[in-house]
Amino acid sequence: MSRLHDPFRRGQLAIAALFLSLGFQYATWAARIPAVKADLDLSAAEVGVLLMAAGVGAAVSFPAVAWLMRRMGSRRLALLSQLGLALLLLALAAAPNYPVALLVMCADGVLVGCLNVAMNAQGAALEARHERNTMARLHAVFSAGSLLAALLASGMTAATGSVMAHFGVAVVLLAALGVTARTGLLDEDAPADRPDAANAEATADAKTPAGAPAPAEPEPARRRWTVPSRLTLWMCCAMVFGTVAEGAMNDWSALYLKDVAEASAELAPLGIAVVSGMMVVARLFADGWRSRWGDGRVVLLGSAVAGTGLAVALVSGGVAPALAGFACMGLGIAAVTPCVYAAAARQGSDALTLVAAMGTTGLLAGPPLIGFIAGASNLAWGMGAVAASAGAVALCSTRIRWTAPAPVAQSEATPA
Repeated sequence: MSRLHDPFRRGQLAIAALFLSLGFQYATWAARIPAVKADLDLSAAEVGVLLMAAGVGAAVSFPAVAWLMRRMGSRRLALLSQLGLALLLLALAAAPNYPVALLVMCADGVLVGCLNVAMNAQGAALEARHERNTMARLHAVFSAGSLLAALLASGMTAATGSVMAHFGVAVVLLAALGVTARTGLLDEDAPADRPDAANAEATADAKTPAGAPAPAEPEPARRRWTVPSRLTLWMCCAMVFGTVAEGAMNDWSALYLKDVAEASAELAPLGIAVVSGMMVVARLFADGWRSRWGDGRVVLLGSAVAGTGLAVALVSGGVAPALAGFACMGLGIAAVTPCVYAAAARQGSDALTLVAAMGTTGLLAGPPLIGFIAGASNLAWGMGAVAASAGAVALCSTRIRWTAPAPVAQSEATPA
């Protein structure tokens, strides 16, 4: 079957457009923070609060996202939040003052929470429907979106100093991604998504005599949010520790190389490149690993490699061991979030929403936490906390009930 007409491939492409959109939108505004700072005449502290506003919006969005998922479903929520995030770029570029910029960034955080939950729910539903793994590869597309945004930001900055012009081009690209996503997202309300309901309807039709009035359909029970189960709480812990490690490595690796390992100014940026590069590569291959060994083993072994590799590098000291340790961290931690998202989605939209909110909290709280530890002692101890976070993921993974490896086609064992 042609990939263009393969339902799995068509859904995969549409959902990948959402992941690409989120990575691209985030990195687009983050790349122009210096320009926004200059335009609004902000201090360093005010920039910090501006960045924190997005984190606060994402962290407190959990009740709203849970309600919207039940009310709208992941397809509509994903499309609307993707469109909203595109328009918020223009709102940020046009913000006349600091309070308005704060409101825009807080709204951005809320919509990030919406899209994050909805797109991961779509990815998990695609895996369940076709019994083929794809979550890790979708998360690799998110990283690719950030890289694409960085390249565009570099080119637009060289061409023009106008933030509005840059964000205008970004909105056009995001609109194209939205159109791509619209054509192939799963409709959760379709009969194909509810085979049991379809069978029940057919059975009822068979039992109803000809000409007799159809039995009244029972009113659907109103779903209410319930207290998270112990399993969901363990998933939240695994997600928090995993994203703490992921976020801290992106923010502190270059500074560790420069200040602790005493690397040259030319080598210091390699820390981020090594971590990000290994994460992209690992996520491209991780779906094959999930199919072969199962999500639980991939998370357990991966987080153990990440924590042990970084810890050995910190004890050894030096630039080369540090880069090797960073590579272990990127390789091992890459599959944690895709696997935990997939496991949470199987517990329902409320569990997925809570786990996603905890993931956002860890991603945003990790870098400041490591900075606090470094300020109280030194950055080596701060990076040691990152290694400990990876170890905590391994411990949490043993308390999560994982599903058996999904049988997948040979073509899914290697990146497309």
